[in-house]
Amino acid sequence: MAKELKDLTKRSEDYSKWYNELVVKADLAEQSAVRGCMVIKPYGYAIWEKMQQTLDRMFKETGVQNAYFPLLIPKSYLCREAEHVEGFAKECAVVTHYRLKNDPEGNGVIVDPSARLEEELIVRPTSETIIWGTYKNWIHSYRDLPLLINQWANVMRWEMRTRMFLRTAEFLWQEGHCAHATAEESEKRTEQMLEVYAEFAEKYMAMPVIKGVKTANERFAGAINTYTIEAMMQDGKALQSGTSHNLGQNFAKAFDVTFMNKENKPEYVWANSWGVSTRLMGALIMTHSDDNGLVLPPHLAPIQVVIVPIYKNNEQLAEISKAVEPVVAELKRLGVSVKYDDADNRRPGFKFADYELKGVPVRLAIGARDLENGTVELMRRDTLEKETVPFEGIAGRVADELESIQKNLFDRALKLREEHTYRVDSYDEFKEKIEKGGFFLAHWDGTSETEEKIKEDTKATIRCIPLDGEEEEGVCMVTGKPSKRRVVIARAY
Repeated sequence: MAKELKDLTKRSEDYSKWYNELVVKADLAEQSAVRGCMVIKPYGYAIWEKMQQTLDRMFKETGVQNAYFPLLIPKSYLCREAEHVEGFAKECAVVTHYRLKNDPEGNGVIVDPSARLEEELIVRPTSETIIWGTYKNWIHSYRDLPLLINQWANVMRWEMRTRMFLRTAEFLWQEGHCAHATAEESEKRTEQMLEVYAEFAEKYMAMPVIKGVKTANERFAGAINTYTIEAMMQDGKALQSGTSHNLGQNFAKAFDVTFMNKENKPEYVWANSWGVSTRLMGALIMTHSDDNGLVLPPHLAPIQVVIVPIYKNNEQLAEISKAVEPVVAELKRLGVSVKYDDADNRRPGFKFADYELKGVPVRLAIGARDLENGTVELMRRDTLEKETVPFEGIAGRVADELESIQKNLFDRALKLREEHTYRVDSYDEFKEKIEKGGFFLAHWDGTSETEEKIKEDTKATIRCIPLDGEEEEGVCMVTGKPSKRRVVIARAY
């Protein structure tokens, strides 16, 4: 059974199959009875909860408050902002009726045709419209601003090709929606929330990201600017891992949200929105995991250290448990989440394989002989290295190892990105190398036509214009026209 737990397809053989198998075998999620929707299982949800709790704290430290808005949006609301409705129209799930009835012809339960809604409702693909329809009632004066609101919710986008966590019809996320008195304040908040996402990705997920601006083709529907963090997965593809949008006054004008400024004159408010989703779970899996299963950064692992006793009888177990008890208490005092697995329904070998598959960062194994010798076996999940270490002071040693693992995972992911980032000037060279994956820094002439040609020819997209990119005179690799800076191009999830 232990072998079956770890019997994953190798990444080098079929990366997509490896990912899909790992999500299921590591007990993170499974397919549901609803096409394109998943069931997030307790272990997977525990990881999401740690993400959610950490981000929620980070948001609130910037002054954001949580609220909740309806799941259903009147169709007329969605249609008020032209670019917005065009961007989401093909993904909308629409509610048209409110009642079922038994079919008089004996064909089971059918929709009651007499119960058609006066106005169709959209299952929210995003909440800008319903929120700005509400903000009209909340905002009257400059004293009501800034309004800094976030909601944790689910959304529905009718995706045709789905993959658990990465792209599902229904997914969990947070969406922040802020209103400001000036364009400068709104832009500052837009950039601030991108920095929050980048800090979370790198400090907690141990996932290096590139901060940048989306092109006009790739920006959020209805935004005047979209900022993004882009991460490289182990197969060389990019994953958009968080976005922050400057919405200008577009939604305020669509919903007539005005305020009296300090000169007592009416003015439209300035807006931004920002969000991340359970797609971060997919990013976490694909950034660090290996052919043996999950590899979780300690800062987000539900169980940071597991202790497995190895014993022959109840007397030995009692001895080990007595010795381990103060260690468990000390680890908890240090803020380390620990599990002492003394259950007798699984053999140690099975437990080892299971916790390795689930990515628990540190495993301690201790038997009767270890007690006599004053030692314990410590294994790091990131390197799979085992070491016999002194039992005395083991709690402090584990805490140090956890921080070492966190740093190693980030450094390892950064090294992979650096080794697979290429500067290219020739379109032929780019088309050849993109087949092997990676991030490509190339000059682009700034036109949508060239961007579409790159996408059509290679299935790669301009991921972003890096914020830290320096001006560098050059020529577009496709057209030869002048270019002032390089952009990041990659295939993406």
